[in-house]
Amino acid sequence: MSSPFLIILAVFLYGLVHSLLALPWAKRRARQWFGPAADRWYRLGYNLFGVISLLPVLALPALLPDQTLYTIPIPWTYLALAGQAAAVVMLVVGVKQTGAWKFLGLQQAFAPEDQSPPRLVLTGLYRWVRHPLYTAGLLFIWLIPVMTANLLALNIGLTIYLIIGALFEERKLVREFGEVYIQYRKVTPMLIPRPPRSSILET
Repeated sequence: MSSPFLIILAVFLYGLVHSLLALPWAKRRARQWFGPAADRWYRLGYNLFGVISLLPVLALPALLPDQTLYTIPIPWTYLALAGQAAAVVMLVVGVKQTGAWKFLGLQQAFAPEDQSPPRLVLTGLYRWVRHPLYTAGLLFIWLIPVMTANLLALNIGLTIYLIIGALFEERKLVREFGEVYIQYRKVTPMLIPRPPRSSILET
């Protein structure tokens, strides 16, 4: 079994488990097992599990036999690194816009009394693209200056996972916000940013 195949398989298994844990039935099951406390700690636990379980997947390209496919030459390497830096900034700004503490699950865990209803963010980065965090992640992985067969397999797997994740998230957002999100989706691209075509009031 080749290294790229093993990497794609690992990403698939990670994505499957991670997606299943994000479904409403998983949260309901946690509530049945652990009681009301599950509502407080689920988001934080979900994020911690996601990060820890991703580490072995990210380590596979370095541990398995590999070969270099291409190296971006200087000065274009600096341009690629600048793009990666911009992706990191985009990720930080996007998380801040959605509420960093709530996004990480810390607010739910340590300040459960300070809960607000779900809020659809339509300003800032979200005027240009519906999923700026996914866009930032894709930009970062595809601008790696040295591409190997293993990294290519990892990037392909992560790209498929992020696209599928965005589609599942879209279904959730439509359920939560209804017509407002449907109209927002019509004028704002999912992953490739473009200038806003019209303005929509934030709910």
